[in-house]
Amino acid sequence: MNKEIIKFTNTSIGYGKKSIVDGINLSIMENDFVGIVGPNGAGKTTLLKTLLGNLKPVSGSVYRDNLRFGYVPQRDTVQPLLPYTVFEVVMMGRYSLSGTFKKLSQTDKKIVEESLAYIGISELRDMNYNSLSGGQRQRTLIARALAVEPTVLILDEPTNGMDTPSHYSLLELISKLHDEKKLTIFLVSHLLTDVANIVKKIVLLDKDYFQFGNIEDVLSEENLKKTYSSDFLITRVEEEYIITYKHPK
Repeated sequence: MNKEIIKFTNTSIGYGKKSIVDGINLSIMENDFVGIVGPNGAGKTTLLKTLLGNLKPVSGSVYRDNLRFGYVPQRDTVQPLLPYTVFEVVMMGRYSLSGTFKKLSQTDKKIVEESLAYIGISELRDMNYNSLSGGQRQRTLIARALAVEPTVLILDEPTNGMDTPSHYSLLELISKLHDEKKLTIFLVSHLLTDVANIVKKIVLLDKDYFQFGNIEDVLSEENLKKTYSSDFLITRVEEEYIITYKHPK
């Protein structure tokens, strides 16, 4: 049986003494696959920072087992990088563990090569990161996170701004990481249909509103309306969720 590795208990998140969302109760097990959705400004980034330990909760408690996090930020927030190669960018994941000025070992280099191969970008290793397409950059950032050898992988809007083939190829890669690497994954996205069809559990988040649970229990038109203050239609076609916005008449 999988064990509990993360627990928020009656937690309020925010900055300093100012709370954004209250009453968060969240229990995450090993190998969970969790989607986090909500409108802009709802507190998704604040929740991630609290989860990573970069922010202290305003109140309540956050328990984290002995975890190692791999974090893939929104791609636009890491541009432009200095003229690093793909190999050097992925190697940054190893430096995050050992310190920037420590000489890396052959083991570190082997892990970087393995991360590049697993993500499918070994042929890009000597290319300049800034010369890559959006999809290639995103895979490089995922390889960097994988080089940390994480137990928990957090992806913040990983498919944002991608063309359709790259978009779906990346979703397949994320599912593969969950299934094969047995990683606990948090996926933040504004694309509701994507999230609904890939995750097992979901967080619906807005200021003063929080819901968490199994996708089949939490994902409903009523809960989406509470989260977004808008109407959505949820349909199932061959076991696939399709979520569409209902324009006001």
